[in-house]
Amino acid sequence: MKLSIREARQSLSTIEQILNLEGTVTITRRGKEIAKVIPFNRPLSIPSHRTLREKSLRQKTGSEQLVRADRDER
Repeated sequence: MKLSIREARQSLSTIEQILNLEGTVTITRRGKEIAKVIPFNRPLSIPSHRTLREKSLRQKTGSEQLVRADRDER
């Protein structure tokens, strides 16, 4: 949910209810996002290492060979 600064000030007394319904509130000034309000006790998802490895591109040359070539060039 997006609120302007004025709307955020006016709804500050009900911000907890808004967070329970929406999850996050983005505050804007003149249409540009300036802040994000999130519940403090919201559980964060921790990505697994497997997911990170699957997203990474595989290199054809090992890092030790790249480091050695870089050092040899100096």
